[in-house]
Amino acid sequence: MNYEELLRGKKRIVIKVGSSTLTHPETGALDLIKMERLVRELTDLRNQGREVVLVTSGAIAVGRKAVGLKGRPVAIATKQACAAVGQGRLMMVYQKLFGEYNQVAAQILMTRNTMVNDHNRHNAQNTFEELLMLGAVPIVNENDTVSTYELNRLEQFGDNDTLSAVVAALIHADLLILLSDIDGLYTDDPNRNPDARFIHLVEHLNEELLSMGKDAASDVGTGGMATKLSAARLATTAGADMVIANGRDVGVIHEILEGKQVGTLFLADPKKEFRLKRFLEEMNV
Repeated sequence: MNYEELLRGKKRIVIKVGSSTLTHPETGALDLIKMERLVRELTDLRNQGREVVLVTSGAIAVGRKAVGLKGRPVAIATKQACAAVGQGRLMMVYQKLFGEYNQVAAQILMTRNTMVNDHNRHNAQNTFEELLMLGAVPIVNENDTVSTYELNRLEQFGDNDTLSAVVAALIHADLLILLSDIDGLYTDDPNRNPDARFIHLVEHLNEELLSMGKDAASDVGTGGMATKLSAARLATTAGADMVIANGRDVGVIHEILEGKQVGTLFLADPKKEFRLKRFLEEMNV
């Protein structure tokens, strides 16, 4: 498998960053140095002529820190309040950082109804296309402030893992990159099994591989391996390659696109009969 030949040619890329990638583990506050590096990486991809969409978690984590909550909120109303506070703060930081590199950023907030409603889905797709044509970087998050559906199912959505795959399918992306606090896919939990083997390449995502997902949510994020494998199933079926990689160093983005063997690469396995709405209904997402 020639990783360099496969990945260098990717033009439309969706990159997802989780809460644990954006925040300091000790305090839960935003890691501004890492965010600045992330924005620089994404802007450089734009300078290469690539189209970039960022799916970002972090609104609830930022809001929870701002209002002084020490633990992850449990009540729906508290989550929504944290999201209302945090989303604006998070976007303000992104706008400032992208502005320093003379790059336009645009906010898109989505709910489940955006995808399952034909009219809304068509409008969302047109918005993405127009923003990418204008050279902007769409910054996507779930609209947690108004939607209780996503918050009630937050563990399944997995810190925007599923949302990023939905976006990749919607805009016919070439590549989806999931940055998280894990290196990629193992045959077993490497923290518990020293004989666990790392899987660099997945050509076909079968039931055996899907069963390897073991969820272990952090205090900040909610995404475990099961949600990432679910995202891989959606993205690859829609026709996009996908990489799971550790976001500890966001420089891994350009390493991936240079064709270096980092993380786990899932090869696209497109199905002619694929329809996003039907797929989401079958997955009960």
